[in-house]
Amino acid sequence: MNAITHPSACPCCAYAYARSAFRYSALDWIRPGAKARRAETAARAAPTLGRLYIDGVTVVDPRDGGKTPGMTIVIDGNYIAAVVPTVDASADRVQRVDAAGKFVVPGYNDMHSHVLELADPSGSLALMLAEGVTGFRQMSGSPALLAKRRDGKLPIGHAAPQLLQTPGSILTPFNAASPDRVREEVRKQKAQGADFVKMGFANPDAFFAAIEEGRRIGIPVLGHLQEGTDPVEATAAGFRSIEHLGPGSTVWVRCSIDEERLRAESYRREIIKLPPFKIPFLERIVLKKFERMLVNPSAFSQAVDVDRLRRASESFSRARAEDMAARFVDDGSWQCPTLVRIRTQSFADAPEYQQDEMLEYLPPKSVRRWRDVTALWAERDEHVRGTYRTIYPRQLALTKLLADAGVRMIVGTDGGSFLGPGLTLRQEFKELSDAGIAPLAILQMATVNAADYLSRRDTLGLVAKGYDADLVLLDRDPLAAVENLHEIAGIVRAGRYFSRRELDALRSEVAKGRGFLR
Repeated sequence: MNAITHPSACPCCAYAYARSAFRYSALDWIRPGAKARRAETAARAAPTLGRLYIDGVTVVDPRDGGKTPGMTIVIDGNYIAAVVPTVDASADRVQRVDAAGKFVVPGYNDMHSHVLELADPSGSLALMLAEGVTGFRQMSGSPALLAKRRDGKLPIGHAAPQLLQTPGSILTPFNAASPDRVREEVRKQKAQGADFVKMGFANPDAFFAAIEEGRRIGIPVLGHLQEGTDPVEATAAGFRSIEHLGPGSTVWVRCSIDEERLRAESYRREIIKLPPFKIPFLERIVLKKFERMLVNPSAFSQAVDVDRLRRASESFSRARAEDMAARFVDDGSWQCPTLVRIRTQSFADAPEYQQDEMLEYLPPKSVRRWRDVTALWAERDEHVRGTYRTIYPRQLALTKLLADAGVRMIVGTDGGSFLGPGLTLRQEFKELSDAGIAPLAILQMATVNAADYLSRRDTLGLVAKGYDADLVLLDRDPLAAVENLHEIAGIVRAGRYFSRRELDALRSEVAKGRGFLR
């Protein structure tokens, strides 16, 4: 049974798909009160709001880095009513925030999150809000999740970012085993109300069939490139967004002077195969197997895949990479690098992660599972671990090359679902900065670029009249240093102001609840 004994380069998608096939999470059976907490979280209605004035603030325009000091932002409900020079306000039911000496930027958008995989996402959503995330793109869905959104029953309270987009079930050999099968699945997800279709893993024929069908009926297909496919050919066909710089060797093979041979090897690569007959509870078996693999796919990768990745990176051609980047610019496709996901896999046993502050917020089960998988990673052959660690700085350099070429980029963490430490927006900003990307460009990735990607440039990504009242108030100039993007003095989410004290209280509550709001 290859589905169990031969994991793919990205087993997270098989796991997420298997989870989506069932109405209830396995966690429901082992965490007493989870369903009750979910219902309570979903029922938390935002309080009735009066006008909110943020006075004396310097407004930062992420489009060009312009700064306008001494401004008052007038917020009425969920929207910005005005941005004007600071004036006195004496109207009733007005909340005023003295922001003299502070800076304000639009709320950040985490464009690769799995937070709604959790049966009770309350704690993880609160942690996201506390670091300035006011919107997120969910990267794994299900028919049940789409139905909850349609019925207004998502477990998202007011102390949380907004859901921007979500797919249906991730495409895997369970629902995308052939071109005909995947076309049917793409049509089904469109009918269910998915915003896009997430490609997990499939054979190259099914991969391109999904893109073609999505383009035909008007639903984007995006996610993971498949081994044996050409990234340029994929995006030219309509593959909208490449996640994790691939993942795997796909992008590196395209940039290699030995591309033809390496691509032929990867095209023949065996992916997950299902038996020709139905096995009862097969998806449950796969779910159990992939639960651990999801924590760190690199701990379970096949040696042949690691070797191909090494050879592709060692035969890297900058000219070929620049040509690839130019093609991405021409076709208007997007990149969401999720550098923290790549780094935490490659350096999982580094002391910094053993002491990461996120560990105090994770449920005990998640911490144990992460430590178990990290021990397996540490036991892997030094050649395997050395390959990943050698390649990571090259991943940073490739990210910089794409950014410098003008490839459209958004920011994401691949976090939210309590896989382990290191998957926060703060740390993603740092990795992007270490790659050589300037604070303004990072801010753009998290704000105006996300608005462009979502076709919401009129409501999202700026601090201006008529825009969503989702803001991050900062103590220091965010364009002076990347660290300043997280010197957070307060957050405005849908017109409600959260002070630094309130945000700290939320974090404390999540820590006490070991991952959940109590």
